Amino acid sequence: MKFSRREFIKHCAAATAYASLPISLTNCSNETSAFPEKVELDPNLTWNKAPCRFCGTGCGVMVGTQNGKVVAVAGDQLNPVNKGLLCIKGYSLPGILYGEDRLTKPLIRSNGKFKEATWDAALDLVASKYKEALDRYGPEAVAIYGSGQWTISDGYAALKWFKGGIGSNNVEANARLCMASAVTGFMTTFGADEPMGCYDDFEKGDAFVLWGNNMAEMHPVLFSRILERKRKASWVQIIDLATRKTPTTEWADMHLSMAPQSDLAIANAIARHIINTQRYDKDFVNQHTVFRRGKENIGYGLEDNFSFKDDPRPMSFDEYKAYVQKYTPEHVEKISGIPAGKIKQLAEIYADKFTKVVSLWCMGMNQHNRGTWINNLVYNLHLLTGKICKPGNNPLSLTGQPSACGTVREVGTLAHRLPADMVVMNPVHREKAAKIWGVPAKRIPTKPGYNTVEMFRAFDRGDIRVLWTQTTNPMVSMPNLIRYREGAQKDGRFLVVSDVYPTPTTEIADVVLPAAMWVEREGFFGNTERRTQHWQKMVEPPGEAKADVWQTMEVAKRMGYGDLFNYDEAMYERELFEEYRQFTLGTGHDLGTYEQYVEARGLRWPVVNGRETPYRYTARFDPYVAEGKQIEFYSNNKTGGRAVVWARPYEPAPEIPDSEFPFWLTTGRVLEHWHTGSMTRRILHLHRAVPEAYVELHPDDASELGIQNGEKVRVRSRRGAVELKVVLDGKGKPRRGSVFVPFFDESKLINEVTLDSYCPISKEPDYKKCAVTVEKLQAI
Repeated sequence: MKFSRREFIKHCAAATAYASLPISLTNCSNETSAFPEKVELDPNLTWNKAPCRFCGTGCGVMVGTQNGKVVAVAGDQLNPVNKGLLCIKGYSLPGILYGEDRLTKPLIRSNGKFKEATWDAALDLVASKYKEALDRYGPEAVAIYGSGQWTISDGYAALKWFKGGIGSNNVEANARLCMASAVTGFMTTFGADEPMGCYDDFEKGDAFVLWGNNMAEMHPVLFSRILERKRKASWVQIIDLATRKTPTTEWADMHLSMAPQSDLAIANAIARHIINTQRYDKDFVNQHTVFRRGKENIGYGLEDNFSFKDDPRPMSFDEYKAYVQKYTPEHVEKISGIPAGKIKQLAEIYADKFTKVVSLWCMGMNQHNRGTWINNLVYNLHLLTGKICKPGNNPLSLTGQPSACGTVREVGTLAHRLPADMVVMNPVHREKAAKIWGVPAKRIPTKPGYNTVEMFRAFDRGDIRVLWTQTTNPMVSMPNLIRYREGAQKDGRFLVVSDVYPTPTTEIADVVLPAAMWVEREGFFGNTERRTQHWQKMVEPPGEAKADVWQTMEVAKRMGYGDLFNYDEAMYERELFEEYRQFTLGTGHDLGTYEQYVEARGLRWPVVNGRETPYRYTARFDPYVAEGKQIEFYSNNKTGGRAVVWARPYEPAPEIPDSEFPFWLTTGRVLEHWHTGSMTRRILHLHRAVPEAYVELHPDDASELGIQNGEKVRVRSRRGAVELKVVLDGKGKPRRGSVFVPFFDESKLINEVTLDSYCPISKEPDYKKCAVTVEKLQAI
């Protein structure tokens, strides 16, 4: 049964008493509105603004401190992202700082056991191991692996140290596991990363098409904005295109249950319908697009040192029209399981010129062995109809981490990138970076480093000898995990881990460095809608914990790269930011000044003459559009400022169910926990709400296997197995022949089961599709 909006708010946003925080939320004046009329802040506390520490929404938080501790949080009503509303994780933020087992001192492994050490001893050891590996094996034998939880200065310091100092491109981040396909989708279609639209579209759209996106649980505040739009405009539709029913489905006007991998065929069927019914925007297509066809049957990245380079070939509109003709609704019904009539119904939403459409996705499209392709194909729908760069008419890739955009994508902490969409393969880009850094251009290698999966494969093989991870937990999050955990423990490997709590990754480290977190240090994050936000340090970190950026700079100085980090110790956050900002000016990625961010609730780049840009590529809003043009995809120099409509086929997944492994396995998150659970499982009410991982089965599949709700089963693949309790008819309900398991539980490592295939273009792994069997455990 669909629950009320008030119940939805209680479930997803949390009541004050449930969160156990000393804040007062007044009742909403309208019982059905998700957003509070007023948030009252305790006058006895000191309050400061900060962005949320969790997902990439970028919600504004008011942080209340007293006696040197964070004791309360509230939604920031002045922040346009969330307008005073937070989700249950946001309301629980103080709890992430004060777990009993917080890491407070450096640890060095000696004779198999950790011993407390001084910072000097730990940093000297890390620096010596890096220097030893460089001397013996060269710059390709060392690596650093961060995350979308890195602040902008964290990521920028790591990038500068490695690419401008050491001369190694082995810089990666865990956003490769969640957002790389979004990057390559943007880059191959528009010539630049990140969206043209923004969150303002939630108040202007007529139809919200969710491509494999459980938005009610994964981005509940943004979903609340959609529900508010729907409350005020009765014609608004929500379309849930997914492989399982979720809480999002409860709010959908249309649920389309699709087979895994079939989104490729569905998108092509919609494009075919738009063209065949003559509803494509001829003027927009003629003036603003070109057509390309790349390589096909491109592999799945399963082999070590896998390599792929696309070879785009021009094609005409008529050739593209012919290309999509095989994707009839009837043919795609056989692939997807969605009735042909429902496919036509979805296609009509895109085709109707009077319906403003916002397409939304996150991991369902990005963690995909053809992730770049499906991003391209959804962009095709907006380009063919001209429903792009206009308020309420845009595609929007949502983000899973607070600075996957601001740090990983914009700073460029990936093996092939430099800041502001520059790449190491381009000599002009290397020259610019070298000039800003004051180093020879030849210091920056021309060859990209290892992508994340290949980085851990190289660590296993011994091609990488020293690896430092910061703000991430790869020994829970990597696919095909058994290989990479065993590889990291082989002789001749040295693993450094900076984190805030013990994790399965710190458990196997050689050195553990305690990190300061969130408001225990100053920082910047950048969110999904290109909004960069700043916060000040508000409390001291526990014990001897230090910011990741400080740790990185100290090791660099010990290795002789002090000239790269010659900043005022009291001002290095500001000086790092202003230096990084130089990369962005005049590029269409322009950032504002440090002072502007201190004052503002974030600004959406490009920021030109102090003004933010809500919509890109349109003369109405974007100062980079050339005079006399209304729409210009100005970063696509090779196409004359036009976007690319790509011909991309449906191709099957690398591993599909068979008689031995008859089920699809999909993994993902739950509302109450975040990623690997290292923070949220230490918050009592979140842990009590969902204390352990489980497996969702369709009731008919469970009946055939003789399995009851709550019984334990073994989920097994060709790589590993995990034992889990069965949940039938819970919040999520998979299709027949599919199972779902969340990955937050370090005691039940579902990634020992998953497959490390990846998109050959983005190199992002596919966590959504592999073959498993479900075995009932016999009672002893």
